[in-house]
Amino acid sequence: MTAAAAVAAVLATDAAPRGVVAGVITDTGRDIAAGGLADLAGTPMTTATAFDIASVSKVAATTTAILRLVSRGDLGFDDRVARFVPGSACAPGTTVRHLLQHRAGLWEWQPLYLDRAHAGDPAASADAIPLRYGLDDGRHYSDLGFMLLSRIVAAVTGMPLDAAVRELVTAPLGLDRTGYGPVSAPVASSGIGDSAERRMVATGEPYPILTADRDFAWREEEIVGAVNDGNCFHAFGGISGHAGLFSTADDLLTLGAALAAPERHPELWHPDATADLFRDGPDAGQALGWRSDTVAVDGRPTRMLWHPGFTGCALGFVPETGTAAVLLSNRLFAPEPAPTEALWRSALPALLDDNDLDDNEGTPS
Repeated sequence: MTAAAAVAAVLATDAAPRGVVAGVITDTGRDIAAGGLADLAGTPMTTATAFDIASVSKVAATTTAILRLVSRGDLGFDDRVARFVPGSACAPGTTVRHLLQHRAGLWEWQPLYLDRAHAGDPAASADAIPLRYGLDDGRHYSDLGFMLLSRIVAAVTGMPLDAAVRELVTAPLGLDRTGYGPVSAPVASSGIGDSAERRMVATGEPYPILTADRDFAWREEEIVGAVNDGNCFHAFGGISGHAGLFSTADDLLTLGAALAAPERHPELWHPDATADLFRDGPDAGQALGWRSDTVAVDGRPTRMLWHPGFTGCALGFVPETGTAAVLLSNRLFAPEPAPTEALWRSALPALLDDNDLDDNEGTPS
């Protein structure tokens, strides 16, 4: 089966996105297909369309940058956070590993842009938020943890996050269409304004809001080429460790394939570092940064590392095989959007089963 079949499967779901790009790479080649529309104006989706990949930024940018730093010996997974970022909200003894495993006890999310006391200083705003859980009490998926990881990357490299990601990740792999926004066409729009976060603030669901401030100049327009995530856009100027990266299917497959066959890139990854990164920690389904899952590859149960993004994007790879898959969509335009994970699972059978690919890189839609 093919990427075109994956696109058709996603567009056939009850809560289909407006448009989809899907792709797969194996040792026999790569296949990318597109379908549907990229924006409300009716621009056709193409295989070259860039997307706001939302939380896939956590792994494609932040986690991979940390892997490079560990591979170079500049950082250790068990180094303490306070060594690099003193004064954070973390408990004493919190390590880089705790943050990557979402076990540091930090809040899952808070609207930092509403914090008037620390206006213009999102790091100070995050540091002022007390822990929600105890250190190592369990896995609690945290945007705030990855904001802190990006500060560690900046501290170790002496560079802003976007420059560090460029030096450590995108430039060595030739990912010319991957970077922080704003991004010009061809790019898919990701939604209408700040509607999701506005609702979260108004309802206190799924997380209670700690600040009493509620008045804000919310975005109302179609979001095209700017990051959808409110904290990234309003508080961090579009560049953060938890969100903000834009990319294409072609670039993400190149990244996924490089991680799926780390032995082919000894100049980038150290084998001990990748083995540690790819291993599940105390919580089933959570490696360092990446989630893990069992999927069918050519009908055989196989472990895949993957990560979803709120906007409807996901990236996954199968360690030690060279195989990677990607799904990019603008799911938030559906009247009742399906979760990204549901769209991902509808695409995977076509992407991973019975592949016999020619080199179809950049297959037009």
